[in-house]
Order: sequence, then structure tokens, then C-alpha cells
Amino acid sequence: MLEKIFKLKEHGTTVKTEVVAGATTFMTMAYIIFVQPAILSQCGMDFNAVMVATCLASALACFAMALLANYPIALAPAMGHNVYFAFVACPMIAAMMGENAAVKPWQVALGAIFISGVVFIGFSFLGIREKIIKAVPPSLRHAIAVGIGLMIALVGFEWSGITTANPSIYISMGKLNSAPVLLSLFGLAVISVLLVLGVRGAILIGIAAGTMAGLIFGLVKYQGIASPVPSLAPTFFQLSFKGALSLGFLELIFVFFFLDLFDTIGTLIGVGEKAGFIKDDHLPRAQQALLSDATATVAGSLLGTSTVTSYVESAAGVSQGGRTGLTNVVTGLLMLVAVFFKPLVAMIGSGCQTAEGVYLYPVVAPALIVVGCMMMSCVKKIPWDDYAEAIPAFLTIAVMPFCGFSITEGIAFGFISYALLKTVAGKSREVHPLIYIFAGLFILRYILTA
Repeated sequence: MLEKIFKLKEHGTTVKTEVVAGATTFMTMAYIIFVQPAILSQCGMDFNAVMVATCLASALACFAMALLANYPIALAPAMGHNVYFAFVACPMIAAMMGENAAVKPWQVALGAIFISGVVFIGFSFLGIREKIIKAVPPSLRHAIAVGIGLMIALVGFEWSGITTANPSIYISMGKLNSAPVLLSLFGLAVISVLLVLGVRGAILIGIAAGTMAGLIFGLVKYQGIASPVPSLAPTFFQLSFKGALSLGFLELIFVFFFLDLFDTIGTLIGVGEKAGFIKDDHLPRAQQALLSDATATVAGSLLGTSTVTSYVESAAGVSQGGRTGLTNVVTGLLMLVAVFFKPLVAMIGSGCQTAEGVYLYPVVAPALIVVGCMMMSCVKKIPWDDYAEAIPAFLTIAVMPFCGFSITEGIAFGFISYALLKTVAGKSREVHPLIYIFAGLFILRYILTA
């Protein structure tokens, strides 16, 4: 039955490989189960309800991607989008509505996300987003994959404590003799050695080894196995359509839509390049993949969480051999299980606090560093001797990790510079019209949000 649904042999994979890949993806993205409610609770949302909404929305989205598109690309509430939701959108809404408003700011923000998701679904049926993917030149597609890799790796270095904040030079080496860093280095060594030896499931084994070592040395705290499932009622269907459609909040709908559009496209291109899904400048079943993503955003807003989108951490599962939707089914099931086994998931996915008050995630950080390394292979496919191709590719790569961990910003700089330099070089015919259109829209966005 699994073979018939997911075509495992056709994709050169097995049930065992897909299960390991799905578990690996889950481990590397499980942090969102606790980070999401921590962020959204800052704008008045119920912590436990958001946690349940995050798990349910992620699971439904993973199942949709698995069954509609048969891709191992997991989905969950997007980092960055949640920060914008809680610390930009909600305060702006509160300021415009006043203290005596009938609805809360976060309800209006959820309404804006719902509407942006509906628009996203419309774009999916019209095929506009697939045309955007096809319009992206090969050099920028490869650059997006590399940029995502660097972004993932930098997150891993920061979460491990190997990289730390420095007021003079922004970042510097952390304390290598501190317990969290040593645990991260141990996990990194285990994963690296297992990869060199060709051991399947190296990343998952490394995470398990890091968890055990963390328990032994007190960095990972045993919190139990299972717990009662919290109520979803405080956020379920609590969005406000009327508030979101007010003239003053149309900008929010546009911003949520724009971020979701290009984060999704960037992730599909980056992970698709790494997995070998893109053939002849075309991503098969792109419409189904994009529809899954858009539907997930709508479902997430109804359940009570911010924009749900494709996750770059899916590269971890792909690196472990995941090639079909069965990987996503496993990830989705583990998301559902997490609702019942919150303490167990918290033991692995939650962080530990340093003396300086910084939260580190030494168990999962090594996996992100290694995945970043694996994404680097696409860099050799960029024509570095052609500056009209190389500079936009480099900007795409560099901006993603160094300008707010944003796939969208990397794509923006890539599109704008590609359109400009190709035109200057007299090669404007090589540029798809959509690149010019979106380069202009990106420039307009920067002007309006300056």
C-alpha cells in the first residue's frame, strides 16, 4: 500500500529510510512546538492553546504535502513570521484600534493571515507561483539552496553557543569550555564520524547521543513522558475577518502574503535542488506543493497560530535519504504525538539557559550545522566567472543568513541585482519578465517600509 501511494522504489528509497528521515526532520524542527507559543503569548495569546494549534497545524500541513505532492518537505509556523506577528503586526493593530476595541489585536492578525492564505490558494490554482519558480534562473536557484544552508548552519552555531553575540564585531567565538558548547561539539563529532563511516540515520543517532549525554551531565532535564492535552478553545476559530478587512490593515494582508510567497518558493527551490527534484528547470507537482502550503496557512489561522510554511529543516530529512511524502507522514505523526508527550518532546527540543540568560539548544544544534554543510554542494554549480550571474548569486547567499535569517530578503537582493546587471550587460532577453516585475515589487516594498 505504501509503495502504491508514495512510489518508494521509483524514488530509490525504502520504508526504513523514510521513517528515519521523517524522525530526523521532526527532531530538527521540534523547537517550534515551544518557541511558537513563547512568542505568540507575548501578544496575549494562550500559551498552551498555541502549542496545540502549532502541533495540529503542522501535522495537517505535513499530511497535505505528503498526499498531494509526495514531497518530504515538512511545514510548521514560520520563524520570522511569528516575530512579525507578535512584535510588529499586533502592536500596530492595537495602536490603530485603541484600548476599547471589541476584538483583540491577535484576532485581527489571524484574520489577515487567513485572507492572505486564501489569496495564496487562488494563486496556486492560477499557476502563478509555478511560473515564478520556473522564472528563477539556475544560478539563483543554486544560490538559494546555498543561502538556506548557511542560514541553517548559522542558527546551529548560535544555538550551540559556538557563536555568540559581540557588541563590537556583532558575533564572535563562544566559550568553548562551557558545558552546552562541549555537548554540541560532542554531538557534532558523533554525527560527523557516523557520516564518514556511511552509517544511515547519522543525524538522528547523533541527536539521540546528545540527548543521553545531556541527561548524564544535567544539561537536559528529564521532565516525564506524557501529560494531559491542553485545550485549544482559547484560539480555535478566534480570528476576526471584519477587522482584518478594514482599510488600515490591508497592508498586513499584503505583507503576510508576500513573506509566505517567497519563503515558500525559496524553500521549495532550495530543498528541491538538494534532493534532485528539479528537472529541466521545473519542479514537478509544484502546484500541489504550493497548494499544500497555502491550505496550511488557512488551517493554521483557524486553529490559532501564525503563518504555516515549508520548513528549511526538511533538508535534514532529505540529507538522510528522505525522498517521498512518507517522510512527511512520519514527521506529521510525531507532531501529533507531541501533543500527548509534551514533556518528552520538551526534553529534546527545549533549550538550556546560560549564566548570561541566553537560551541554547545543544542537542539539535549539531544537526543544523551538518545540514548546512550538506547544502553547500550547490555552490559549485554557480558560474562564478560571469559577474552578471555571480554577484546576484552571492548576494542571495549572503543576505539570507546575515540580514535577519530571511529567505525572502535573499531572494529580493538576488532578483533586483540580477535584473539590473543583466540589463547593464545587454542581456535583458535572458531575464524572465517575472524577474523584472518582482524586482520592481521588492524595490517598492523597501521604499514603502523604509
